[in-house]
Amino acid sequence: MSHLEIRQLSKSFEGKEVLTDVNFSVDDGEFVSLLGPSGSGKSTLFQNIGGISLPSSGSIYLNGAEINGNRGSISYTPQSPSLMPWRTILDNVLLGQEIAGNRDKDKALQMIVRAGLKGYENAYPHELSGGMKQRVSFIRSLLSPQELILLDEPFSALDEFTRIDMQKWLLSIWDEYKRSILFITHHIEEAIFLSDRIIILSGKPATVSKEFVIPFARPRNEDILLSEEFLQWKKRIYEEMKESPNS
Repeated sequence: MSHLEIRQLSKSFEGKEVLTDVNFSVDDGEFVSLLGPSGSGKSTLFQNIGGISLPSSGSIYLNGAEINGNRGSISYTPQSPSLMPWRTILDNVLLGQEIAGNRDKDKALQMIVRAGLKGYENAYPHELSGGMKQRVSFIRSLLSPQELILLDEPFSALDEFTRIDMQKWLLSIWDEYKRSILFITHHIEEAIFLSDRIIILSGKPATVSKEFVIPFARPRNEDILLSEEFLQWKKRIYEEMKESPNS
């Protein structure tokens, strides 16, 4: 079970406010995306949630307990896969479990097969494509004990068709395991296709300017990407982002 709550969070660097009075939540098993202009503080927000840095003010709660400054409370997948080049794919996938003291090789091998990577268990990261590396990185997050996963633009370096394939794969795995996910993206279409809810951040200092509940039923098919309703949602969110304060 996982419930994240951000209350009145603000963060400043050298006297400059990056985040101001940020409030939102992520419910158990929910897929929530953060959209906002470049440099609006989305990654800074992730660093605060992950305990890498402390907020200047405000609180972060996970399942009712404050986790300000606590590392290891969440699972974090950065923009680059961050795989260890000297470890095999299997050993990279098992890293989170090793840190937690619980190595389940059988489950890891099952997930590797589920990700379409059978035969790559003993390969090394340099032998994989970008999309394959991202699958390994996400499997590692799923196998870690934390129930909340933060994904920071994991598909930003992929071409359009590979990105769509990865989005569909991510949804299929998420639908099976139902972890809570907080997802950063710059792509409105990606946010709509993946999310239960979208949170719009303004420009600096970033605050929540709007939240949207996405009505499309699950499981989602890529056919909706060209539907009139999808395009209307894209326009609605685009207009909101354009009008957000300081964006």
